[in-house]
Amino acid sequence: MRPTRALAVAVLSAVLLLSACSTSGEDMDTGGTSVAAEDGDAAVGAAPDERGVAEDAALETDPDAGDPPAMERAIISKGNVQLESDDVEEAVFDVQALVDEYGGEVTDRETNTDDEGDVRMARLVLRIPAKQFSDAFGELEQVADLTSSSSTSEDVTTKVIDNAVRIRAQRRSLRRIEVLLDRAVSIRDIVNIESQLTRRQADLDSLEQQQAFLKDQTSMSTVTVNIQLTPDEPAEKKKDEDDAGFLSGLETGFKALVVFAVGLATVFGALLPWLVVLLLVGGPLWLLVRRLRRREPEPEPAGDFEAG
Repeated sequence: MRPTRALAVAVLSAVLLLSACSTSGEDMDTGGTSVAAEDGDAAVGAAPDERGVAEDAALETDPDAGDPPAMERAIISKGNVQLESDDVEEAVFDVQALVDEYGGEVTDRETNTDDEGDVRMARLVLRIPAKQFSDAFGELEQVADLTSSSSTSEDVTTKVIDNAVRIRAQRRSLRRIEVLLDRAVSIRDIVNIESQLTRRQADLDSLEQQQAFLKDQTSMSTVTVNIQLTPDEPAEKKKDEDDAGFLSGLETGFKALVVFAVGLATVFGALLPWLVVLLLVGGPLWLLVRRLRRREPEPEPAGDFEAG
């Protein structure tokens, strides 16, 4: 009888175990969406390194991602040119013609004029295709008298590739979160998933803006051109250069003669009013005195008086 009882107990235990497994399976079927959402939250809240590895692995097997395009070297070039010219306006015209020749554009322009309206200073910010930066920069240095120039180049190829990979990974992550959002049924799951969706969308927008900036800077180089009017040569320097030789002596003598003539004319001009007054007053007075002297009787000789 003991073997029979043992067999009965074993059969009963197996029946109870199968019943419990069946009940557990039904509970899992009814709560499948909630479990999936919780798993999604766990995946979204994973460590950054783990997410990055998982997303990179997903990209390698993603049929929609496609093969990454072959990347050329991405270089950001900038330049600065300082020029002097006797005619600033003409130099600005030459710079504009050079920019048009290379298919660039002038994004900023500033000029300063003197009291007579002549341009004395100009500042131009140019955008030139990056592939033609070296040729255009060399020609800009020859537009007028070059005083200084500088240029810098930064290789950002790695940064461009890294941004592209991050953007693809972020887009795939968003698609996964959107799938989880469609399957979520509880308010808690929906709120948590939408929060993660908003954060990752903001990260994607930031990466896309960075990529657009890098594309703009690597496709078009920036050159700043400053043009100033050539300053007048100091008068002392000119005097030192011309202070020798026959012509210099002749010029000095002529200048001295001019100074003497000007001084003499100044003195004559100062005395002229007095001379006019003396002529108008002294002339009649002198004539009157002369007439009076003629009318006075002449004194008789002494000998004649005694004889009478």
